[in-house]
Amino acid sequence: MTRTKKSELVMSLVTSWLVAAALRRWYMRWGTTREEELGSLPGDEFAKRISSTRAITIHAPIEEVWRWLVQIGQDRAGFYSYDFLERLVLADIHNADVIVPAWQRLNTGDTVRLASKRVFGDGPLLRVLASEPNRFIVLDRWGAFILHRIDDYTTRMIFRTHSRQRSALRTFADFIFFEPLHFVMERKMMIGIKERAESLRRSAPSSRPEDERAAARSGQARRG
Repeated sequence: MTRTKKSELVMSLVTSWLVAAALRRWYMRWGTTREEELGSLPGDEFAKRISSTRAITIHAPIEEVWRWLVQIGQDRAGFYSYDFLERLVLADIHNADVIVPAWQRLNTGDTVRLASKRVFGDGPLLRVLASEPNRFIVLDRWGAFILHRIDDYTTRMIFRTHSRQRSALRTFADFIFFEPLHFVMERKMMIGIKERAESLRRSAPSSRPEDERAAARSGQARRG
């Protein structure tokens, strides 16, 4: 290989690494503010290392968002992500589009199943390290799912992924494969919760004071 070819190869590798690093910076903090990325959150006490923090705004009451979040699990409502991809790896996940009363409790010490028991046994069981209704769920080997009330009709949802110290080889593998894949699936999960909570909110009768006043004025106009 000539010196010119070697220089071109080095430049290509450096450029590729810089692009990958820039993309990683974006998807590891997708949707967050600087304060959310760097601030302390429920569940941090269980984390040896923070891997990523992602956030999304949902135009629905916090109680409504919680009802979708709390029922996650392979044998429950699924994870609202790309379940057809999850089924390709025999996880047997099917996303729900309804609220199921039997799935509305998730207490500390309970478990959340990631994949089929028939195929994977109890390996994919994640223990609930902490849970507070309408506020957060912390899962061992995953991280924290946190809800913040912005106002009565708006919720900020933050996912913070925890990780352990790993070897250089495992860190490189995460950088190349696991982290981008996890982002794709987790982003879809967040959007899936947002779409379901907002859809139910839109289909429900309006209860905003301003909407009630508008309805009253409309009724008065019709009577007049």
